[in-house]
Amino acid sequence: MVRLGGDTQESKPDADLRDALHAMEAKVRKLREVRNQHNDNARRSADQRNSCQAQYKEHKEKLDLVLTEVKAIRAEIKLFKEKRNAIQDQIRDIISQAKGKRSEKGEKRSATAEYTKLKSEVEQLEKIFETTSVGVKKEKEMMSKLKNYHRRLAELEPEVANFEMVSVDLSDMDNAIKTLRAEADAAHQAMMDAVARANEKSGEVDEAFNHRDFLKSEGDRYHNEFVAAKEKANDVHSKIEEMMVDVNEARDKLNAAREERKSWMVDHNKAVEAEMKTGAESDEVADALTNSLLETGSLVFGGTAASDSTKVNQATPSKSKKKKSMRRIDMNASRKR
Repeated sequence: MVRLGGDTQESKPDADLRDALHAMEAKVRKLREVRNQHNDNARRSADQRNSCQAQYKEHKEKLDLVLTEVKAIRAEIKLFKEKRNAIQDQIRDIISQAKGKRSEKGEKRSATAEYTKLKSEVEQLEKIFETTSVGVKKEKEMMSKLKNYHRRLAELEPEVANFEMVSVDLSDMDNAIKTLRAEADAAHQAMMDAVARANEKSGEVDEAFNHRDFLKSEGDRYHNEFVAAKEKANDVHSKIEEMMVDVNEARDKLNAAREERKSWMVDHNKAVEAEMKTGAESDEVADALTNSLLETGSLVFGGTAASDSTKVNQATPSKSKKKKSMRRIDMNASRKR
C-alpha cells in the first residue's frame, strides 16, 4: 500500500465546482466595482446638490433684502398717491364752494375737504368772537357751533393726519387753489420718482428671482441624479447578496469535500503505517512480551526453542565450578613455594 500526500490529487477532485466558484467570485467582484461606481456618482451628486442648496440659502437672504427695499418703495408710492388724491379732493371741494355748488343730499364728502371747511369756519367764528361784540344769545349759539366744530375736527384729524394736510386761507380762493395744486403736483412728482426707483429695482429683482430659480432647479437635478445613482447601487447590491448565497453554498460544498478527502487520507495513511510497522516498533508486541515475561519468567527471541535455552542454562554452571576448582589449586601451589 502507498501512503498518500496532501497535494497528490488536490488539483483533480471538484474541479468543476472550483471553476464555478471562481467564476461566481469574479462576477461578484465586478458587481462590487459597479456598485462602488454608482455610490461614487451618488456621492458627487450629493456634494453638488448640497453646494447648490447652500448657495440658494445665501442668495435667498439677499433676495429678501431686495424685496424689503422694493416693498418700502411701494409703500412710499401708495402714500404719495393717497396724499395727491386727498389734495385733489380738497381742491374740488374748494372749487365747488367758490361756484356756489352744494353737495347732493346723501353724498359723502371727503374727509380732507370737510376738515378744511370746518377749520376755516372755526377760524372765522373765533375771529368774530374776538373782534365783535354780540349778544348773549348769539354768543351761546357761536360757542355751541365752535364746540361742535372742534369735536368734529378731532374726529377727522386721525384720518387726514397721514396726508399732511395743507393749511390754506379759504378767504382767498385763488391762492388756496394754487397752493393746493402745487402741493398735489409735488406729491404726484414724489410718487413718480418712487415709481422710477421701483422700476430700477425691478430688473435687479427679476435677475435675483431668475438666479434663485436656477439654483433651485440645479439642486433638484443633482438630487434626482443622487436618487437614481443610489437606486442603481441598491439594485446591484441586491444582486450581490443573491449571488453570495450561491457563492457561500459552493464554498461550503468545496470545504466539505476537502475535509472528507482529508479525513479519508488520514485514515488511509494510518492503516498503511500500522501495516508497515515492525515488531520492535509495535506497542502491541511490546505489551505481549511484557505480559509473557510476567507470566512465565522467560522470553523467547528469534524463534529459539525452550530446550536450547535450558541446555545453555545447565552448561554454564558446570563450567564455572571447574574454573573455580582450578583457581583453588593454583592458589595452594603458589603458597607451598
